Amino acid sequence: MKAIQFTQYGGPDVLQVIDIARPVPKKKDVLIKVAAIGVNYADAARREGAYVVETPLPFIPGSEVAGEVVEVGEDVKGIQVGTKVVTLLGSNRATGYAEYTLADSRGLIPLPENVDLTQAVALPLQGLTAYHILKTMGRLEKGETVIVHAAAGGVGTLAVQLAKMFGAGKVIATASSKEKLELAKNLGADETINYTETGWEKQILEVTEGKGADIILEMVGGHIFYESLQCLAPFGRLVFYGMASGKPVKFNPARLMEKNQSVLGFFLPQMMAKPTLYQQSLHELLNYVNSGQLKLMLGGTFSLDEAADVHRLLQGRKTTGKLVLVP
Repeated sequence: MKAIQFTQYGGPDVLQVIDIARPVPKKKDVLIKVAAIGVNYADAARREGAYVVETPLPFIPGSEVAGEVVEVGEDVKGIQVGTKVVTLLGSNRATGYAEYTLADSRGLIPLPENVDLTQAVALPLQGLTAYHILKTMGRLEKGETVIVHAAAGGVGTLAVQLAKMFGAGKVIATASSKEKLELAKNLGADETINYTETGWEKQILEVTEGKGADIILEMVGGHIFYESLQCLAPFGRLVFYGMASGKPVKFNPARLMEKNQSVLGFFLPQMMAKPTLYQQSLHELLNYVNSGQLKLMLGGTFSLDEAADVHRLLQGRKTTGKLVLVP
């Protein structure tokens, strides 16, 4: 089968097309014929050797896949060959950038009839991230104000919609261009602000009448993290779930004491340790899509051979919505 692998850390050019043997499922595994692969910043971080956990070499990236079950292990129950599924492979067994991949049968979610495979792959990583940074970590309460950074991206487009669905009183979307801000507005954002402009944090305080936001979803790092803290309301929660800028942050936690604020970290693979929570929330997201409540924004589909080009687009901030590879 065809797959994408890297044998050294580096830029997009280290991604190589290879031919390898099709894997064989073990006892609780299923073999999936992959129809769609979600592309994420985590894949790029893996490639650069900058991921949260160590990336062994050689490595086939990709943790988010949708496809059809074509073979099952001897101990698999309740999953039939021919079932269309979506799943998150987990940080220790990525290998999604391939024509076939193995997955733990206990993490599979069968797809509703009205959700196609390309749509479904937008949900396991970015959908669950948006869901849990708002609900589980952010503990969003009705009427609260939420800031969604990078609101035109894969997580951002979903987080804007989910925040409104979960009862946010005001959703403030930030992005780096007029076009991206218009997209966030169309998805339900109440206010839009360009966070590449100097003094954007002062605009946040103006539209919140000086209070700031109750929840801030932060995945940029660098100066955006520090400026976001200036926009955090008393008892506010800043959820840090990525570092797209590549610039680490340091801060004195004592500064949180004055206003009883919190900074929380979120790493989705830890959610896999709680399969009941993972499955329940993914089912909920799929039902939102199936009913038309949640719109999935696809930024484009590309062939597996174009993986390096897709990584360049992703890291160049030239895209909106979800990027998908198709074997």
